[in-house]
Amino acid sequence: MLNQQTMEKLKEMRLNGLAAAWLEQQSRPDYGGLGFDERLGLLVDSEWMSRQNARLKRNLKEARLKLGSACLEDLDYDDRRELDKPLIRQLATCNWVAQHQNIAITGPTGTGKSFLACALAQHALRRRYRAIYRRTSRLFDELALARADGTYARLLAKLARVDVLILDDWAMAPLGPAERKDMSELMEDRFGERSTILTSQRPPELWHDQIGDPTTADAICDRMLSQCHRLMLKGPSRRKEVASQT
Repeated sequence: MLNQQTMEKLKEMRLNGLAAAWLEQQSRPDYGGLGFDERLGLLVDSEWMSRQNARLKRNLKEARLKLGSACLEDLDYDDRRELDKPLIRQLATCNWVAQHQNIAITGPTGTGKSFLACALAQHALRRRYRAIYRRTSRLFDELALARADGTYARLLAKLARVDVLILDDWAMAPLGPAERKDMSELMEDRFGERSTILTSQRPPELWHDQIGDPTTADAICDRMLSQCHRLMLKGPSRRKEVASQT
């Protein structure tokens, strides 16, 4: 009776990981040889792990990564891609997130820019950071709708708070006045406070032309590139290589 009451209290307090571990301890006689402190430590560890897993699940859902299974361990270091291994190892520490630095990944279509961006974000998520992925054009559409329905400031605030913002396919087309303003607001909010990953087929020296207004372009590029790790991917299209093998 006492055990049942304790279990109900644990569930009411949402200590589900601890409750499950306690049931396991009761069902396995080998735990009987452990001291109180050891058994309590195992219970606390189980609850902590349960909460971390739940948090990761929530953050992965919020991130909406284009490639949810992408991870740094699966990166292809084919010589033709000229991936900077020392830089990837450095980025794997996630110090760039802690220090609010940015990453610019450029290269031709099909070279794995989105995969690398999602892998870096996935790694940050597993270090208990939060991330959000958006194709840049769709984010601009989202911001336009938010401006129309009165939720623009709220959406900007949400994007400003997230630890890692991935903007995929940046600078694919010239920006209009509203899009320039959106990008300027995003970069202003995040500069020195949070980290941003941009992927683009165009090298940074061509971004000014796509942004349009020289003053705004200077401000956006300065905030994006002044504390930025740059990765230029090369080699043939990986999509075409995969298609030729099927």
